[in-house]
Amino acid sequence: MSSSLSEGRRLRMSAPDWLASPKVFRTEVLAGLVVALALIPEAISFSIIAGVDPAVGLFASFTMAVVISVVGGRKAMISAATGAIALVIAPLNQQYGLGHLVAAVILGGLFQIVLGALGVAKLMRFVPRSVMVGFVNSLAILIFMAQVPEMRDVPWAVYPLIAAGLVLMVLFPRITKVVPAPLVSIVVLTVITVGAGIAVPDVGDKGALPSSLPVPGLPDVPFTMETLSTIAPYAFALVGLMESLMTAKLVDDLTDTRSSKTRESIGQGVANVVTGFFGGMGGCAMIGQTMINVKVSGARTRLSTFLAGAFLMVLCVVFGPVVSDIPMAALVAVMIMVSAATFDWHSISPKTLKRMPLGETTVMVVTVTAVVATHNLAIGVVLGSVTAMVIFARRVAHLAEVTGVVDPDGKQAVYAVTGELFFASSNDIVHRFDYKDDPDDVVIDLTDAHIWDASSVAALDAIGSKYAQRGKKVTIVGLNRPSAEMHDRLAGRLGAGH
Repeated sequence: MSSSLSEGRRLRMSAPDWLASPKVFRTEVLAGLVVALALIPEAISFSIIAGVDPAVGLFASFTMAVVISVVGGRKAMISAATGAIALVIAPLNQQYGLGHLVAAVILGGLFQIVLGALGVAKLMRFVPRSVMVGFVNSLAILIFMAQVPEMRDVPWAVYPLIAAGLVLMVLFPRITKVVPAPLVSIVVLTVITVGAGIAVPDVGDKGALPSSLPVPGLPDVPFTMETLSTIAPYAFALVGLMESLMTAKLVDDLTDTRSSKTRESIGQGVANVVTGFFGGMGGCAMIGQTMINVKVSGARTRLSTFLAGAFLMVLCVVFGPVVSDIPMAALVAVMIMVSAATFDWHSISPKTLKRMPLGETTVMVVTVTAVVATHNLAIGVVLGSVTAMVIFARRVAHLAEVTGVVDPDGKQAVYAVTGELFFASSNDIVHRFDYKDDPDDVVIDLTDAHIWDASSVAALDAIGSKYAQRGKKVTIVGLNRPSAEMHDRLAGRLGAGH
């Protein structure tokens, strides 16, 4: 009997998490359907940016989502064709054609696999919270800005449709949460526009949907070193990998769960390689659709990611005419709701700004400004992280102190150095000593200090050299073991006195 119970428990533990309950399964299926509907116009738009046929972007979204659902490290995250990748590869396609674009996608995927295996994902630990807040807020702004063109120079009926969609998504969850509000909004607005014959822009206006599944094959390029040198600069762009890792970290925070960033890095590479062999334009984590899946629809498992890709192809190939009739106003309303839900409103409240250190707020503002100005999340994250490091270095630099004491008999001067000694703080301590008037015997006590880099060793060498020029002897005491090892290895070998 106990054997049967333990066997049952083992089977439950090994079963997919989307089989935990009918409610979870239903949530995942409906979330995948909502994301698939939202992916279609996005993928077509990104195809236009990249200068390729809409089918290329739709195929990429299909293969990326399906593959990453199996090999990715972050459950429920959506990967598909994205604007970031489209902007990177557009010049390559314009100059050399689709064959070179596909080859670059495959090479870029291989590069991501190598980076993942080398542990590049571990660098995410150096991204400060203020950068993450800026990343989230700039993401919300970009999602909203992407909807603005859909609200310009359009029939007047678009605006009440968008408003109606927003009202539906706010009020419907108060009635029931069994069906995702975005799906209800899309269906209701589609029925209204088609039934009443309201002429507004629809999904079909974005481009023709594919009528068959993609077929694998090799890129149509000469396999030469010249081709490799042409595609390499585009393949080595890190924007897609960085965006994916940042999105994975964001979903970790939203769901209060951990994910393997190394597996995600390698998974993104595998998904791009597969996508390239199916003639897709490549992609990465899609933040807006991930927010629809995780935050709006409540998905938490790999099933929703897989079904987003599977439903996408089914909708295009089987239900293409029906999907083409979906008004863009319905999808715009969904993305506006996602934008509002994504933005961290608490971060800009007067109470928060008053309590938050100025440096933290500055980092957030730098990140948001850089992203919104360049429309590149990677640039914003890098600039925000660098700003945070500079502010941190300046703050810590002031923690290094030098206190001098001269013996009553005047034969020895003892200086106690406290704090963290590194490039930003060690340069200042050189000027804290009285080289001219100190006695011939000087002791520098580093019991309460730590040496972090060669700059600090060079600074101590410089202090010793200045005293030596005046015929005075310096003794350094109190080094902890790591500091002593670094000092013994580098002291006198850095040219500090020259």
